[in-house]
Amino acid sequence: MSTPLERYQKLSLRDSLPKNHRYPIACKELSFILREAFHQFPKYLQTIIFQDTLFAFRLLPQIQTQSAVSAVHFLLQSVEAALPKQKRNMAVTEFKHAMVAHKRRSKAPQVEKGSLQLPQDILVHIFSFLDMQTLISAGLVCWSWNIAANDNHLWEMQYVALYGSGAKRWPMKLVGDRNDRVLQEPIDTGTITDWKEAVKGEYTGALSKKLTTNRGYCACCKSVVWLNNSKCPNAHSGISAEIQDIKPVTAFQVVEYLLDDSLSITSSSDSDSDSEGGSVSRLWAYPKHIR
Repeated sequence: MSTPLERYQKLSLRDSLPKNHRYPIACKELSFILREAFHQFPKYLQTIIFQDTLFAFRLLPQIQTQSAVSAVHFLLQSVEAALPKQKRNMAVTEFKHAMVAHKRRSKAPQVEKGSLQLPQDILVHIFSFLDMQTLISAGLVCWSWNIAANDNHLWEMQYVALYGSGAKRWPMKLVGDRNDRVLQEPIDTGTITDWKEAVKGEYTGALSKKLTTNRGYCACCKSVVWLNNSKCPNAHSGISAEIQDIKPVTAFQVVEYLLDDSLSITSSSDSDSDSEGGSVSRLWAYPKHIR
């Protein structure tokens, strides 16, 4: 049986925080860990989690997205609720410095920002290497990235990666609510013109939970991993990516995994998803604040 430290290290939060698309999720997991389990961990692990929290605050000025600001405010609430006085004061001070630096950086001259923008064709090429969750997150960074991230060919590639390729494949479309779904006429992929809408149309059930949370429990790794288009990024000898046993997990289940080295994987209710800000509608919602 692994130790809490080993399980925490497997979460790779420290390595994930500097990545724009993973920063909000990593902050959220840190928030739940602080609030639900911090006092149950040994002192050495508390120290590591505290240092990762300070690190998350320090990174905020580099990540100029609204989702990052929301995530760091949520992290602050957990800091104020869970940490002892001395650590809490240090973390709050770090948060205040980060917010000041973030505001200064966001007010940088637009001319300077414009000089760093890449041509759209180069952005589209770069985005072609992203999985679906990362592509959606990239579209929230700025207007230029949003335009590139909505390129129709990129979403055709996402469709192929998720559901298969070729006009000969006729996926059955599910209609109705989650508890009463029926099969509609099959869709001829050769007639699809809006590939993003096509992906959204099939974005249901377990796959939606995996891509929304961007986290899953891999039975082969026996750990919580970052998902890449609903698949474990680790190579497993003799097991293809298509048959890997991956279960989507919530931030609450991440805490459960840290405490007990086990997970009660059950289907999450709609209220569970909403409470963690992970509903499907939010994933697809057009960003209200694009810088």
